[in-house]
Amino acid sequence: MDMETLAQAVIAGDRRALARAITRVESARADHRTDAIRLVAEARAAGRQALRIGLSGTPGVGKSTFIEAFGMMLVDQGLRVAVLAVDPSSARSGGSILGDKTRMERLSRAPGAFIRPSPSQAQMGGVARRTREAVALCEAAGFDVVLIETVGVGQSETVVAEVADLFILLLAPAGGDELQGVKRGIMEMADMILVNKADGDLKPAALRTMADYAGALRLLRRRPQDPEGFPKAMVVSAVQETGLATAWDEIRDLANWRKAHGHWAARRASQARHWFGEEVRQGLLSVLEREPAKGSMAALGARVEAGDLSPEAAAATFLALLQRA
Repeated sequence: MDMETLAQAVIAGDRRALARAITRVESARADHRTDAIRLVAEARAAGRQALRIGLSGTPGVGKSTFIEAFGMMLVDQGLRVAVLAVDPSSARSGGSILGDKTRMERLSRAPGAFIRPSPSQAQMGGVARRTREAVALCEAAGFDVVLIETVGVGQSETVVAEVADLFILLLAPAGGDELQGVKRGIMEMADMILVNKADGDLKPAALRTMADYAGALRLLRRRPQDPEGFPKAMVVSAVQETGLATAWDEIRDLANWRKAHGHWAARRASQARHWFGEEVRQGLLSVLEREPAKGSMAALGARVEAGDLSPEAAAATFLALLQRA
């Protein structure tokens, strides 16, 4: 199937075509990359947009349980939901280690939902390199909401903010050490903090954790793209499905406010520029990886390994060779 036909099938809502298209954009083969660029360009020409929500959280917080409950709620409201779950990669095959479809059985069977696990392939920030293109394909396929689940939580996880319109940090009820365990960088990026597992015996702890984070968020400078009261902390229970509707109302209010004040379009334009720079950097790295065939990098690497040159001196020599080339 040629790329134009595949793109039209994606736009028509063909789920198998969407899965094939995402497989193509995730491929590292040079001929597939050429196809992927054409495919994504055709898809974007449809002019469709979805609400992109990035989700990150500490281990054991229940991200998959939350996404399933939250996604089912949206599907029940008549919305079409796509989930791009970025999983850790196998060091041997490069494929996903975890299978999110097995952890989201109800949502994976819902006609209005689409779940796609993608290997992170050691990409910084827990976001697969081609996640942004996969998001564009899901938008072209007519999904209203795209949920982007990242590998974990940490300072580098802020990369997800360059993919999503809104970034949600999911936390579990915990003591005082938990507050220090989350990096300030990801706190500053979060548009909303949701404390999950606010049910049963954990509910009082969840409320205390929410209060702690609400206080911490007030210390952070409010951003010009946020209305009064944001970023904010709330409690939810994915198991009991409480607080999800309120959280969705807040998410829509924030998204609508940003659209009305021009911050939505500005954010997406800034993200496009960011990913242009990333594509250039990754392309240069790819060229350097093929350079050893010419001998220079391999020879310098051998001298470093033998102890004849320091890594810094070898790198400076190699960069000087590139500049003269």
